[in-house]
Amino acid sequence: MNEDVICAISTPPGMGAIAVVRLSGEGAIALTDSIFKSPSGKKLISQQPNTVHFGRIYEGDELIDEVLVTIFHAPHSFTGEESVEISCHGSLYIQQKIVELLLSHGARMAQPGEFTRRAFRNGKFDLSQAEAVADLITSTSQVSHRVAMNQMRGGFAQQLNKLREELLQFVSLIELELDFSEEDVEFADRQQLYKLTEKIESDIEKLANSFKLGNVIKKGIPVAIIGETNAGKSTLLNVLLNEEKAIVSDIHGTTRDTIEDTVNIGGILFRFIDTAGIRQTTDTLESIGIERTFKKIEQASIVLWVIDLTSPEESLQQTAETLIPKLNKKQVILLFNKADLISPEESNQKQSYLTSFQEATDEDASFLSPQKAALKQHLLPELKAERLFISAKTQQNIDQLRALLVEMAHIPQIGENDVIVTNLRHYEALKKALEAIRRVKKGLNAGISSDFLSQDIRECMFYLGEITGQITTDEILSNIFSHFCIGK
Repeated sequence: MNEDVICAISTPPGMGAIAVVRLSGEGAIALTDSIFKSPSGKKLISQQPNTVHFGRIYEGDELIDEVLVTIFHAPHSFTGEESVEISCHGSLYIQQKIVELLLSHGARMAQPGEFTRRAFRNGKFDLSQAEAVADLITSTSQVSHRVAMNQMRGGFAQQLNKLREELLQFVSLIELELDFSEEDVEFADRQQLYKLTEKIESDIEKLANSFKLGNVIKKGIPVAIIGETNAGKSTLLNVLLNEEKAIVSDIHGTTRDTIEDTVNIGGILFRFIDTAGIRQTTDTLESIGIERTFKKIEQASIVLWVIDLTSPEESLQQTAETLIPKLNKKQVILLFNKADLISPEESNQKQSYLTSFQEATDEDASFLSPQKAALKQHLLPELKAERLFISAKTQQNIDQLRALLVEMAHIPQIGENDVIVTNLRHYEALKKALEAIRRVKKGLNAGISSDFLSQDIRECMFYLGEITGQITTDEILSNIFSHFCIGK
C-alpha cells in the first residue's frame, strides 16, 4: 500500500480560478503521461525534473482541460518520491474528471495526511515538523504563522535531539557500569550528571510551560461577552466578527446558549464568546444558558461586560453582586453601550459620572446619590476595569475597543528561533519526560543504583523521541495523520 501511486485534489473544496491535483509514488509521471498530451508530443517521463509543461488532458479523444503539469523526481519533492502536480481550471467537473482518469489508470485515492506521512517516512522531516505543516496551513494570524514556521524549520526538533544526545552519553556510561558491577566502579561522574539533569529539567519545564501561550496563539485568546439581557452583546459580537453570527432581537433572553467564533485583530487571534444574558428567570433553557455563561467567564482571559448606558445604575445594581465575585483576577472592560440613544449632553454627564465613580473617597459618599453611594460602598470598588463608552449599533469607539483588546492580549514578541509548544501531544510527552528527569534527580540525591537511574533516563529519552518520531508506532502515526486533510 505504501508503494502505490496516490492522488488527491490538494486545493480547497469548491470552485476557483485553478485547482491542483497531486500525485506521488514511483510511476506517477508515467501514469500522468497516459492522460496528458503536450503540443510537442514529448512525454513527461523524458523531461527534466522540477519543470513545468503545458498540455491537455484527454479521456480518449475527448478534451477535458488545458493544464500545466509540474514534475518532480525522487528524492527532490515534498514526499521524497516521484511526484506530479496538475494545475487545472477550478471547475468541480474538471477536478473530479481528472481524478477519475488517474484512478482508472492505476492510481488510488490518498488517505488523510498521506502525502505528509510519506514525507515523514522518507526522512524529509521529523514528526514534529510534519505536524507543523498542518498548523502552518491552518494558521490564522501572524503569530500562529510564525510559531508554525519556526517548528517546521526544525528548531523544536533540534532542541529535543540535543537533550536526547546529552542523556544518551550518560546512560551509556551508567549501563557500562552494570557490566562491571562486581568491581564497583563508576564511569559516569554523578556530580556532572546532576548538573545535566538540572539543566534538562529547566529546558523541558520551559518548553512545557510555553504550552499555555501556544494554546492561546493556536486557538485564540478567549474573550467572554457578558451582561444583562438586551444590553447589546449579540450586536457587539456581530460587529467584532464583521458578520451576522448571532440573532439580534428586542426580546429578552434571545441568546440562550454560547456562540463562539474567532477573528484576527492586529495580527492576534481572538475567540469571542457571546453568552446568555444574566437575569432572574424561571425559564429552564435560559437558566442553563446562564450557567454556561458563568463557565465561560472562568475560561476567559478577557471579559467584556456590556452595560446599557441608558440605565447604567440599574444594570449595575442588578448584575454586579452576581458577576463581580466571578471576575476576580480577570482582565475586564466595562462597555457602556447604546451611546447613540442618549443626547450628547446626557452622554457627557453620564461619562463624567461613571468614570469619576471609583475616584470618590469615603468622605464623598454622603454627598452622592443613594444609588451611587450604594454602588460605591458595596459593589464596584472591588472591580478593577477599563471603561469605554460605545455604540455597537453605530460602531462608535469600536476601533478603540479593538486597540484595547490587542493591548490586553499580552502576547510577547516571538523571535525566529523561539520555540513555543502548541500541540497537546507534545505537551503530554514533555510532562512525562519532566517527571522522568525529576526521578533521575531525586535518585541521584538518594544514591540509588545505576540500573534504576538508567531506566529513568531512558524513559525521559523515550518521551522526547516520541515527539520527533524517533520512537513511534503505527497507531500513533495513524492517529496523527487521520486529522489531516486529504491531499495534504
